[in-house]
Amino acid sequence: MRIALLLAATVPLTAATAAAALKASHLKLYADRHRLEITARPRPNCPHCHGEGGWWTGGAFPEMETCGCWSDRRELRLRILPVPAWDELPF
Repeated sequence: MRIALLLAATVPLTAATAAAALKASHLKLYADRHRLEITARPRPNCPHCHGEGGWWTGGAFPEMETCGCWSDRRELRLRILPVPAWDELPF
């Protein structure tokens, strides 16, 4: 009983602390039952892209060039549960 009460009190505190740390470091957390994924976000105070994440290059077919403030940073993906196999094709 004591362990259950201790866990009930510490889990929300841990989740709030983790969310604050991720927000301060410009990371995005995605979680579902199959995986946890932590990816970088563009920095709002970046002098190159001004928080947009990149810029458009000119020409007849413009393309987005990503800024190094987020595209050069690593991603972390942890698989929790395996994705179920399809018995038949989904289309």
